[in-house]
Amino acid sequence: MKKIIDFKATKCKHCYKCVRNCDVKAITIKDERAEIMPDHCILCGHCLQVCPQSAKTLVSDLDMVRYMIKRGETVIVSIAPSYMGLLKHRTIGQINTALRKLGFADVRETSEGAAVVTAAYDQLLKEGSMENIITTCCPSVNDLIEIYYPQLVPFMAPVVSPMVAHGMMLRKEYGRNAKIVFLGPCIAKKKEAADERHPGYIDAVLNFNDINQWLDAEGIDISSCEDTPFKQLDPKVNRLYPITNGVVNSVLATQKKVDHYHKFYVHGTKNCIDLCESLTRGELSGCFIEVNMCSGGCVKGPTVEDDKFISRFRIKLDMEENIPRDPVDEDGLAKAMEGIDFKKRFDNRAPKDPIPTEEEIRQILAEIGKTKPEDELNCGACGYPTCREKAIAVFQKKAELGMCIPYMHDKAESLANLVMETSPNLVLIVDRDMKIKEYSAVGEKFFGKTRQEALQMYLYEFIDPTDFEWVFETKNNIHGKKVTYSDYNDLATLQNIVYVEKEDVVLATFIDTTKEEQQVRQDYERKLETIDLAQKVIHKQMMVAQEIAGLLGETTADTKTTLTKLCQSLLEDGSESEVK
Repeated sequence: MKKIIDFKATKCKHCYKCVRNCDVKAITIKDERAEIMPDHCILCGHCLQVCPQSAKTLVSDLDMVRYMIKRGETVIVSIAPSYMGLLKHRTIGQINTALRKLGFADVRETSEGAAVVTAAYDQLLKEGSMENIITTCCPSVNDLIEIYYPQLVPFMAPVVSPMVAHGMMLRKEYGRNAKIVFLGPCIAKKKEAADERHPGYIDAVLNFNDINQWLDAEGIDISSCEDTPFKQLDPKVNRLYPITNGVVNSVLATQKKVDHYHKFYVHGTKNCIDLCESLTRGELSGCFIEVNMCSGGCVKGPTVEDDKFISRFRIKLDMEENIPRDPVDEDGLAKAMEGIDFKKRFDNRAPKDPIPTEEEIRQILAEIGKTKPEDELNCGACGYPTCREKAIAVFQKKAELGMCIPYMHDKAESLANLVMETSPNLVLIVDRDMKIKEYSAVGEKFFGKTRQEALQMYLYEFIDPTDFEWVFETKNNIHGKKVTYSDYNDLATLQNIVYVEKEDVVLATFIDTTKEEQQVRQDYERKLETIDLAQKVIHKQMMVAQEIAGLLGETTADTKTTLTKLCQSLLEDGSESEVK
């Protein structure tokens, strides 16, 4: 079956408001986002109404219906009796005209089907064989019983709803090639229209928001339209169906013989659940019970927007005042019902959710720090009324451990404290006034201020706040800046200072680099000493070289003189021998 309530995952995270407001817990949390479980959902529409981010939206058949008409098909609209209170008009015939202007081949009142249902209920009351009779006009109530209270299925009136009954009547009248569209305030009708137990009678479902949007787009004002009376079967008292006690009043007006059943009505999800619990315990017998999931009846359906429609109390008073308590014409009704079986079988559709053992429940609770009964806060923040029920939902993969807000808060706080207490780096957070908002424990080693003392101080009371003020003013961050504090034993730091826009604070981390800086200085000094030694050695070597060179020069000169004299002497000796 196609989706009825669509889901925008990008808008949904860490909220759980839909879970808190879903009375049957038909919503599962996966990856911290909500998803509807179709086999658990009763389509009451509460999740649509309460979602603060509009993450859930109703899938509309409006474009499909427009296309049907544009394509030239015969499209018949069955309009729920709540139209009398939810569409602005002076006469009901104006609504007939306005819808025909949109292209509908015929406009019929779903109350015609309600008259058939009333007749079926009257017959059940006459027979008197059922211990209790629960009306089956509301598909959300039908889902509630079939899914969550299947033991009550024998009490459900085996009759189709007015919408389906009317669809059957229109299908008989117009044939299977016609398209039949239901118009009303209900979401669950979309699912009911696709029910395989009575397929092919309703082709599309619109709500009053859809039709108002369409009328506005076409420039059609209902109040300005001419009055075109409905010419088919007059449903009379059965137009009361959408208000509380409307079904009971219709039955009473139709009955010719008093029966032994106590008759009363129940409306609103919690009241419907309370009724089912009471019936399950066997506390009621001999009752005919009109049940409606919407508080106030169909006139307060899930698609009815409070700011666009008048009070349901006003609608109820107006409808009760203007609709006479007259039964429908028997001959006309018998003709409309001829050849149609309006019975419906209801079944046990309870999902087979796995049930954890006590040990498995305790193990899940222990994972979120709940090892003793007093640890179970039962605050309901996760959407489940008790920690135990939440643990069961986790086991059934409907919930996640992280949904426990107190646990996640404690976990986040403990992790933050762990970082603040054990980090070797100083973490500082200051506001625009330079008031210290956070100060990690290592700060005492840095600046001699304990955390308790620092949280009472301003930053400028012990260090220069210029960089912090610049980050506030420019919203530009500083990364990897070296700052040395001579007032604190030449404390050397490497600083990252960033602006946190969401909180309008500046967060800084100081890394102590004093030892590294000292090591750098020591290495530099060693280099200087080495260079000085090298220069001294070079100088000494030069001096030695110069001395050697001087000695060599003197020796060479003496040798030259001696050899010169020797040569001269030898020359002189040779000359004398030649003379002799």
